Amino acid sequence: MILEHVVLDVAPEQADTFLEAFRLASPIIAATDGYIRHELRRCMETPGRFLLLVEWVNLDAHMVNFRQSPAYERWRAALHHFYVNKPVVEHFELAYAHTSPSE
Repeated sequence: MILEHVVLDVAPEQADTFLEAFRLASPIIAATDGYIRHELRRCMETPGRFLLLVEWVNLDAHMVNFRQSPAYERWRAALHHFYVNKPVVEHFELAYAHTSPSE
């Protein structure tokens, strides 16, 4: 499994509209072969900043199955006009994990 990490900056006054567009666009990415799950988090310190985390079975699931598909064009059309900076997309593999013991 790999984790895609993307910081998304939108104009603060567009944040709620972006969230609704993201909610509506989510089924597009979720239908991709090799997709596992995704979540969007809102930054508490920087208005209009979001963190998108997407889990994929492997790098090709994202870079080939999604990014080279017609679905990606629909995703772009729905969301990319909100971004005030070009998002930086990075992929991470697990290097270490620790879970808090249950009480």
